[in-house]
Amino acid sequence: MSQGAGSNYTDLLAEPPDHAIGRSRGGWSTKVHHLVDGNGRPLVTLVGPGQAGDAPMFPHLMRHLRIRRAGRGRARTRPDRVRGDKAYSSRAIRGHLRTRGITAVIPEPADQVGHRTRRGSRGGRPPAFDVLDYRGRNVVERGFNLLKQWRGLATRFDKLAIVYRSAVLLHAVITWTKALSDVL
Repeated sequence: MSQGAGSNYTDLLAEPPDHAIGRSRGGWSTKVHHLVDGNGRPLVTLVGPGQAGDAPMFPHLMRHLRIRRAGRGRARTRPDRVRGDKAYSSRAIRGHLRTRGITAVIPEPADQVGHRTRRGSRGGRPPAFDVLDYRGRNVVERGFNLLKQWRGLATRFDKLAIVYRSAVLLHAVITWTKALSDVL
């Protein structure tokens, strides 16, 4: 839980002990984890160390998802579908999405296909995968490309993770402001 993801808002403001900096192939780095809407606008943003995997962060992202409704009622916490890359293809994530009634649009990696087919009929059926719907996942990658245009975010000069995450959130606010100004 060093990524700064907790069960309430105050946990998001706590500084993780490792400052969300970790060793990856390119050196010391920080990963930005996003849940975005269909237009690439960030809904949930968390940061973690560079060597940490994407899949362990998924439950934290889903736990923080709250979309206010226009009228009365509870905030929406369940999207219609989740488009993810192969890093999110695990039984735990697919099971979590299935129990909540969320469609998973996640490709199955070749090693998982091999393990499943090697087990024969005990391996189960392959998970459903909609190739055409998966094409919509590029909005996430385009959002990360825009995020990396900010020099301070691309190079991580900030020592504290809460300051770095604040800059990522500022970028999200600007993204939403631009989108809303286009509508008006």
